[in-house]
Amino acid sequence: MKHSFLDQYSDRNSFVHRLDPRTKLVAVFLFILAVALTSPVMWPVFAAYFIIIATLIVLSSVPVLYVLKRSLVIIPFVLLIAIFVPFFKEGEAITSFNIWTWQVTATYHGLQVLVTILVKAWLSILSLILLTSTTKITDLLRGLEQLRLPRVMVMVLSFMYRYIFILTDEVMSMKQARDSRNFGGNRLWQIKTIGNMAGTLFIRSYERGERVYDAMLARGFDGQSRTLHHLSFGLSDLFFGLSFGLVVILTCIFNFIHW
Repeated sequence: MKHSFLDQYSDRNSFVHRLDPRTKLVAVFLFILAVALTSPVMWPVFAAYFIIIATLIVLSSVPVLYVLKRSLVIIPFVLLIAIFVPFFKEGEAITSFNIWTWQVTATYHGLQVLVTILVKAWLSILSLILLTSTTKITDLLRGLEQLRLPRVMVMVLSFMYRYIFILTDEVMSMKQARDSRNFGGNRLWQIKTIGNMAGTLFIRSYERGERVYDAMLARGFDGQSRTLHHLSFGLSDLFFGLSFGLVVILTCIFNFIHW
């Protein structure tokens, strides 16, 4: 399995790519926080957020179609969580129908909340896709560590990103071995086989983790990651950080004034 699908465009040379990972991490956090705090009725503010993130995507030289395809993946998960919101919010009814002895009513306010959740989730995932597409994962982890994120969390993220692909390859090998043995039978037999595969994968993962940890200790691992590439904060980072922060803060002020 290819392990560069998250940051496959991170080696390009654009203004956004050259920014320090810490600058981009803080900017994305500020952007998501501003989006989350925006009131549901402020559609001009959401439009302004979209213009900001769309401008950065164009400047980053990351294919727009690639970003759109990846951003739409989040929509089904958000719908799965928020699809029932229109039926639990009070307000003017859109439609009403009966399910056995219950009368279910969808309201305009609930539908507005649902659309707002979708828009906020989409804008947030756009910013995260832009971040991961323009920054190498190793640089992101280094930036998180220097921003004083707990070292244990950074290490867990690092190992998760490194070994999730190995585990995926392991699952594909087990699936191929299962299919080569003419996987069939009744539903109960299939469930039992899949359960055995899951148990085997857990044991193999645990044993691999023990071997990796022993190998790291043998090489003098002391809990701190070290890289040859050092992050540097320059004038472009200062200019971008101040400009981006000012635009987002002004947009938030406009939101709270007209709320």
